[in-house]
Amino acid sequence: MSAPATAHFGAGGDAPYDVALRNGGGVLRLVEVAAGGERRVEIGRFLAAADAADDSVISKIRGPVLDVGCGPGRILHAAIRSGQLSLGVDVSRTAVEHARERGLPALQLSVFDALPQEGAWETLLLLDGNIGIGGSPAVLLERCAEIITPLGSILAEVDPDPHVDRGFVATVVDDDGRSSSAFPWYDIGAAALRRRLHGSALDLVESWTVSGRAFVRLRRA
Repeated sequence: MSAPATAHFGAGGDAPYDVALRNGGGVLRLVEVAAGGERRVEIGRFLAAADAADDSVISKIRGPVLDVGCGPGRILHAAIRSGQLSLGVDVSRTAVEHARERGLPALQLSVFDALPQEGAWETLLLLDGNIGIGGSPAVLLERCAEIITPLGSILAEVDPDPHVDRGFVATVVDDDGRSSSAFPWYDIGAAALRRRLHGSALDLVESWTVSGRAFVRLRRA
């Protein structure tokens, strides 16, 4: 499957995502496509250590593990510390460099690129909103189903509201107000995702919440 022909996370402009990662500031600005409402996510959260909610996901993984949209490597680090053979991929050069500086194995690739060992990954991670990559969970998950083993799992973070199903126009804005090019993003909850998966290559087989965050496990149908 080829990559969607759209801008990606934080690209363009004056590379504010790169600046935000280096300086620990900046925000991900999300404007809802249908309603025009706005919310913001602090970029600093992507630099934080894994917390109890993240650990609930790590406890369910088995290797080898592919962390899609690994960013600077906070979840990748936790997966490796748990003893699992793991690799991260991200489109951001700065994010990948940050991960590598920490000694973490990461490659500058999109999930829609040709990836190492496709079909051999036991667990694929889509955390920190990464189910929104490309602006279409259905397209993203169809691609992810090609990457895991026949008995593998996709562990994804979803919206805490199970019925949320909404697209966004997203930008990354650094502390000096410089903005990236706009790119598509998406939020979806567990119930809405289950409906969208009907008739697809994946089944939603488990869901749970910890500390106000929600997660699901998907397997091949």
